[in-house]
Amino acid sequence: MRQKSFSFIEVLIFLGIIAIVAAIIIVVVNPARSLVQARDSQRWSDVNAILNAVHQRIVDHEGVFAEGTICDPLPSAEKTISGLDEEDKVDLCNCLVPDYLPTMPHDPSLEERTYGDCLDYDTGYTIIRNEAGKINVAAPKAELDNIIVTR
Repeated sequence: MRQKSFSFIEVLIFLGIIAIVAAIIIVVVNPARSLVQARDSQRWSDVNAILNAVHQRIVDHEGVFAEGTICDPLPSAEKTISGLDEEDKVDLCNCLVPDYLPTMPHDPSLEERTYGDCLDYDTGYTIIRNEAGKINVAAPKAELDNIIVTR
């Protein structure tokens, strides 16, 4: 009685097909790109939340953002939203937290700088009020597309 078995050529063809299917799956799934997309989605969400909070404060204070005592006014040159006392930073936390945002969001690439309180935070996002009065909030560390929301 002779036992049937696969020939060497059949085994090679089978392994070739498996390798091709595996390569296609890896290209389609692409875990690195999925992580980048997830970080950019978080950035879109954060930028929109900040801009919505700023506009809600403006609406609640009859067209004026800062009253001069609890936070910085909206800058006319692009500045990073941060509690760090530096020239290129603007502190908006006391105006927005906790009334409009539960905490200040931060760029997902800034793992070491999360929100502690309004004295110690760095969002990694920028804000500017242009000459026309439009407010731009941007995520300069975006990986796939430019993330800028204007209202």
